[in-house]
Amino acid sequence: MKAKIIDILKQCYDPEIPIDLWNLGLIYDINITNTKNNKRDVKITMSLTTPGCTMGQHMAGDIKNKIEALKEINNIEVTVTFDPPWTPEMMTDYAREKLGYDPVKTKSNDQKINVEWE
Repeated sequence: MKAKIIDILKQCYDPEIPIDLWNLGLIYDINITNTKNNKRDVKITMSLTTPGCTMGQHMAGDIKNKIEALKEINNIEVTVTFDPPWTPEMMTDYAREKLGYDPVKTKSNDQKINVEWE
């Protein structure tokens, strides 16, 4: 079910940025609970790229409408938070590339150091 929801989130876009909400790193949490009627309640916590973004309710509504269309869903709740604040480092490498950012550098434990001297 979580994979289905992530696929739907990849179809929801910030109207001001041509990248989906999942790859932008705006989805902080997906909580899925089974209900008595063999359906599921879904709670999604998301953020916005800026606290002053006027499209937050539009994006939350888009998520809600698309996930409600799944027959397995009983109820969907989308909450917008700014804790922690979103930063560009939260984007996937796919989004970073599309927007012209460098990939996130990860620390490697396998880094080889040349200790030979000329």
